[in-house]
Formats: sequence, structure tokens, C-alpha cells
Amino acid sequence: MNSYLESLNIKESVYDLVLKEEKELQDIYKNVDNLAFINSMKVLNAFQMENVSESDFAETTGYGYNDVGRDKIEKIFARVLGGEDALVRTQFISGSHALTVALFAYLRPQDTMLSITGLPYDTLHEVIGIKDNPSSLKSFDINYKQIDLINNDFDYDKIKEELRNNKIKLIEIQRSRGYSLRDSISIEKIAKVIKEIRNIDENVIIMVDNCYCEFVEEKTPLEVGADIIVGSLIKNLGGGIAPNGAYICGKKELVKLASERLTLPGEGSEVGPSLGINKKILQGLYHAPYVVSSAIKTAILTSKVLEDLGYNVSPKYNEKRSDIVESIIFNNENDLINYVRGIQFASAIDSKALTEPVDMPGYDDKIIMASGSFIQGSSIEISCDGPIRSPYVAYQQGSLTYDYGKLAVMIAVSNLNISINIDNKTN
Repeated sequence: MNSYLESLNIKESVYDLVLKEEKELQDIYKNVDNLAFINSMKVLNAFQMENVSESDFAETTGYGYNDVGRDKIEKIFARVLGGEDALVRTQFISGSHALTVALFAYLRPQDTMLSITGLPYDTLHEVIGIKDNPSSLKSFDINYKQIDLINNDFDYDKIKEELRNNKIKLIEIQRSRGYSLRDSISIEKIAKVIKEIRNIDENVIIMVDNCYCEFVEEKTPLEVGADIIVGSLIKNLGGGIAPNGAYICGKKELVKLASERLTLPGEGSEVGPSLGINKKILQGLYHAPYVVSSAIKTAILTSKVLEDLGYNVSPKYNEKRSDIVESIIFNNENDLINYVRGIQFASAIDSKALTEPVDMPGYDDKIIMASGSFIQGSSIEISCDGPIRSPYVAYQQGSLTYDYGKLAVMIAVSNLNISINIDNKTN
């Protein structure tokens, strides 16, 4: 054992601390396991209802006509997520790409989009036109407004006032926090705000960015009244197996509009070759409930250990979660960089890479990112990143198994180069 600890650069004091903290989390872990069981039932039921067979793994090329497996995948995703239809394609490069396709599909010149969770994720700024780009929604004369959250909840009064006084075509809700310090948005809060919105406007499109949130709660936004949800396959629902892609799921007519923006009007979801990827998407979804539960447990352990070492964390280890992200506020650049590097050192792929803060497309600040993953940029595999700006927050997510996640926490904490007193749990 000691030889492995040494080769992985895990300090014995850190190893002992993590095991001690882990013992205190078993009752919380049982709840996570129960959620994984419920979501596994959902997935298995969907596979059986759609009668998945080995022939559905067959490859299509070219136009992708009559891809039975691809069509079954979309029906399965619709069942699991509670939608009427779904568009699940590897032609989507990322979750941000799928969100972009949806926004351009639903909005027309002089329409107004309203974000009710404040400023969206950085990669959407040029899409919307918050940051100038000649290809943005703004360049097509589409208006953007936002209403900030208040104390991690919706500003219900401002939302209702805006809807009464102006015609809003689409409301966007980003569930996960992005590079902010707010909480992620729970299904309970989404259900409440949708009810308030529908009392005023029954027709406004309610679109939810569901990235990082799938299988973290029992219900989905579609099951509490959202019209459309969007997410990435290199996050939760890909299970660490789907090599790329994303989904758009919800009302049939809205999925159709998105499909005709992804491909072309008149053909929509009937074209788009699977290129032999159906098996990996199905395997990824099949494994996803367990993988997500591993990511949640890893986040809980991270929260418990880092808080007891004196760092501010969100969520706390015993708080309700709505996504797989754990944020750690280091308040100094050095600890942020060292922790993220520790996660990179804990990776199976490129573990010897020394990650550095760099400029990245779509971001205003330098970003330091650890993602030693089998799939480039996969967030459901253990990863950690953050902007080099005060208060120097690391955003950690994922882990394909809990044991690998536990090892990653041990290695990252050891890389902080802090003195640990196990009895007092202080640094």
C-alpha cells in the first residue's frame, strides 16, 4: 500500500484524513445509491420499451437515411427525460453548440430572449451578442435581456413584471452555475418559476440548459413544465463512453425546429449518419446512472475534505445537489493552480502533463483546466477547471467510478502542500 501511495504522490496524512472523512458520509451515500437505482430503472425500462437489439448498432453513412438505431436512441432519450421527442446527435460538437442550434431555431428577428438566471455561461456570450460577433443572435436583430437571481432563487417579481410589460419569445434557464458562485437550480425551484410564468404567458418557450444536472435529481425539467431541455453527451448522460454529441429534448414541434436548424428544412431528423456510434451512445446512457452517482459521491467527499481543511466550498457536503459540480474557493492563485494540477496528476491520461493557465476561445480570463480524459474535454470523467480571477475558484466535476474520484481527491489535496492535522482537520 505504501509503495502505491508514494508512486501516486499521496501523503499518508491525506490518505488517513480522506478515509476518516469517508466513514462519516455513508448515510448520505446511501441516498445517492438509491437515486442511481431509480434512474437505472428508468433507463432499463426505456431500453426494453423500445426493444433495443444488436442490429441497432449497425453503422450508417452518407445521408443516414433509415437509421433505425439512431431513431431508437432518440425515443429512449425522450422516455428517460420525459419529453415528447428528442434529437440526439454526434453532429453536435458540444452542449453549447446544441444550445446555439436551439436558440437560432426558435428565435426570429425582433424576438426577445430573456435569461432569468443572470449571465449565461461564457461560451454563449458571443452566440447571444453579449460580446460582439457578426454571427450572433444580436446581429440578426434578436434582443437579449436578463434578470439576475436573488439569494440563489429567481426574482419572481421582476420576471412577472417583464412578462406583463413585454413580449418575450423565449425564457432561458441555466441550471448549473457555470463560472459563478451561485447555487445550481433545483427542480423544485424550476417547477415554482414555471408555474408563475404560465400564469402570465402560456406560450413563451421555456428552455432549460440541463448540462451537468441529468440524473442528479429524480425528476427532469420537462416533467415540471419546461418546453425544451439541452445537454451534452460528454457530460452526465454519455456515461464516459459516448465520444461526443449532445441532445435536445422536449415538445415535438420544438425538437423538429431544432432538427431543421441542425440539418436542413424539410429533412430535419431524418438525415444524419450515425457512423457506427449508436452502440457507444446506448452503452453510455446505460452506465450513466452509476457514473453520475460516482461523480456525486466524489463531489460530496471533496466538499467534506476541503471544508474541513478550511476552504469555502459549495455545495456543502450535506446540502441538496442539483448538478455534479463542486466549487472550491481558494482565495489565492497558487492553491487554485496546485489543486487543478493535482487533479491532472490523478488522471489516467496525460498524468505527467503540467497544466498551465491559458487563453481559451469563448472566455475572457485565462483558464486552468485539468482533463486527463479518454474523451477530450469530457466533464463526467474526473476534471477540474477555473478562471484565473479572484476569488480563485476551482470547479470540479465527474469521476467514472468513486474509487478513482477518491484517489483524485487524495492526490489533489496532497499537491496543495499544506500541513494537515488529522485530529483537528485544519491546514
